[in-house]
Amino acid sequence: MTRQKILITGASSGLGAGMARAFAAKGRDLALCARRIDRLDELKAELLERHPGIEVAVAALDVNDHDQVPKVFGELADELGGIDRIIVNAGVGKGAPLGSGKLWANKATIETNLVAALVQIETALEMFKESGGGHLVLISSVLANLGVPGVKAAYAASKAGVSSLGESLRAEYARGPIKVTVLEPGYIESEMTAKSGSTMLMVDNETGVRALVAVIERESGRAAVPWWPWAPLVQLMRVLPPRLTKPFA
Repeated sequence: MTRQKILITGASSGLGAGMARAFAAKGRDLALCARRIDRLDELKAELLERHPGIEVAVAALDVNDHDQVPKVFGELADELGGIDRIIVNAGVGKGAPLGSGKLWANKATIETNLVAALVQIETALEMFKESGGGHLVLISSVLANLGVPGVKAAYAASKAGVSSLGESLRAEYARGPIKVTVLEPGYIESEMTAKSGSTMLMVDNETGVRALVAVIERESGRAAVPWWPWAPLVQLMRVLPPRLTKPFA
């Protein structure tokens, strides 16, 4: 099934902007939202210049403003004449070692990556129920599969929550009419990974986005992306003793 009208949160940079470019190249209409509307306007102009046959709607949205999420999603849907696929992508990578006195950083990570994701999920499900179906995509992380020490502890926990929500929804809607995909990217070049300083098995943004979009288009249930080497590594990560998880931190 072709999902023509796609909404992406956190679309102003990184994986969100990369997916927007990839779907635009496929001729899809896009609803893009993020906090930085100036970047969205620039991206919209770029996409329309390259692909003049598509429609692109943009809106400023801070996903932590929970009341704004259904409002903005609804406005974008009205502008495009509906939404077939929603990609819950907005997130942050900040954090601090637990017990370091920087509760604010870890709290912000949990609130943005998990609580705000829940708000987006609830909104998406309500929209899809009203329209008779749709495809919900949750961008989690390979770190959802293990706890890691140091600055990524809260991040890993937040993504474990996202993956768990996704698995619950996959069971809930196993017979449709809503399809649910949980994506767990490995290390892909983006503003977030650049700030984290991680270079372990890093792939460039274009390669990573291409892999993400391929899995989304297949509407797979749950997948580590790119498949190699992350799918085999995820199986290992799930059974690693805590003392051996430091390389992923």
